[in-house]
Amino acid sequence: MSQTTIRVSIANQQLELLDGDDVVFQATVSTALNGAGEMAGSECTPRGRHVIRAMIGQGCEAGTVFVARRPTGEIYSEGLQQQQPGRDWILTRILWLSGCEPGKNRFGNVDTMRRYIYIHGCPDSMKMGVADSHGCIRMRNTDVIQLFDLVTNDTEVVIEE
Repeated sequence: MSQTTIRVSIANQQLELLDGDDVVFQATVSTALNGAGEMAGSECTPRGRHVIRAMIGQGCEAGTVFVARRPTGEIYSEGLQQQQPGRDWILTRILWLSGCEPGKNRFGNVDTMRRYIYIHGCPDSMKMGVADSHGCIRMRNTDVIQLFDLVTNDTEVVIEE
């Protein structure tokens, strides 16, 4: 690939991977229930230019449960969901984002990386195409595996309202 960029549309709840001007992958996603915003504690999806700072989960089984970016040893199941109904499930792969725009999504109270904003997998029972996350960009597990295999650290991610 030449210059690859991930573009996320909050309005359309869509993620596209571009190779130059060509769309090489796309998926329906779920961004923040609270909408777009950059402030720490807002549970909003941050806008602007970002990069993938860390890629976590290479080789993990689909449905692997992560807490604090580490696999817990659990594999997501409906039974696990019933035991912990309020849990925010981060599954399969994590693309940890870092803002590139000082004062907008980097440093201080607007730092995307310090807010732990990821592109990550979630239970297949969760709705896609509707804003419902706590700030992250949620994807189907099969989609996040496919995306993970197409990108590298420092791939640009542009999040648009």
